[in-house]
Amino acid sequence: MALTLYVDGARWRAHQDAVAAAVPGLVPVAKGNGYGFGLAMLAQEAQRLASPTLAVGVAAEVAAARSGYDGDVLVLEPHLPQVHVEPGEPDDRVLRTVASADGLDALRGHRVVVELMSSVRRFGLTDAELGQVAAGLRGHRLEGFALHLPMTQPPGGKIAEVVQAVERLGRHGFTAPTLWVSHLTDAELAAAGAAAVGTTLRPRIGTRLWLGSDAHQPRATVLAVHEVARGQRYGYRQRRAGRAGHLVVVSGGTSHGIALAAPAGGGMGQRVRAAGTGGLELVGRALSPFRVGGARRWFAEPPHMQVSLLWLPAVEPVPAVGSELDVDVRMTTTTFDAVVVR
Repeated sequence: MALTLYVDGARWRAHQDAVAAAVPGLVPVAKGNGYGFGLAMLAQEAQRLASPTLAVGVAAEVAAARSGYDGDVLVLEPHLPQVHVEPGEPDDRVLRTVASADGLDALRGHRVVVELMSSVRRFGLTDAELGQVAAGLRGHRLEGFALHLPMTQPPGGKIAEVVQAVERLGRHGFTAPTLWVSHLTDAELAAAGAAAVGTTLRPRIGTRLWLGSDAHQPRATVLAVHEVARGQRYGYRQRRAGRAGHLVVVSGGTSHGIALAAPAGGGMGQRVRAAGTGGLELVGRALSPFRVGGARRWFAEPPHMQVSLLWLPAVEPVPAVGSELDVDVRMTTTTFDAVVVR
């Protein structure tokens, strides 16, 4: 009984090697659910890549990352004294991000990366705030500055934002800085490096590095198959079958992240499709991520915690118990029972 992620190890690692070769100064990112692979596995891969620094999302992830990695660990979330617990004693292998003056005060003695406000407008020091702390920064163990860029901008927008950040740093006395950046293509990274002469760019990359190949495949185990007659009741909500068919019970439910969805952020076509799916859900129909015979199948009812019930029309071939089905999932929201590297 398992929702399993199968990985073609040779292809997956060849892709990682190609990304590392193409991106000077690469900082692998392993955060959250480890992009579906798990933090410990990604830490081991960062070790294999000989990356001097591995980035994690929050301080609580440092321990898992260090279980298979002996380089420096960068915590991406800024330390917020009003929110977070005391940071504890400085750790020479851990770099902490700060985005406020009080955060700097709380992390005195720690190695720090100072986040600058970007057009994402999530965390970061504004130009005025940077000016206020600039003199005091020289008393900290400063490892550079961070700029969290948006995924999309008009052509040249992200390059301009990097250059503006470097110019801002120069006005406050920080010349030839190290700048930790995100969401730059290889071409943008090269252009930004050429425009900001003397700046050391450290690109933080997660999705492209771990999920940029097709070397992984989620699969769910078929646990049971039940024939259902027209009008027969089934499931938690005891719905009546509108026609004859089969219930296919498969591993994978809400505890795995099955059927979690983010708000639609695409164009009008994507929004119309999302609205149509939502309308079907109102009447008890939702398309599942599980594939039988190559096609995604309808949920018979909302997924359970660890299993899901699929509806299969009577005319369709029935999968065997113990066989596995391909599953289309969002890797950053899915927790697998097992990850098998072959």
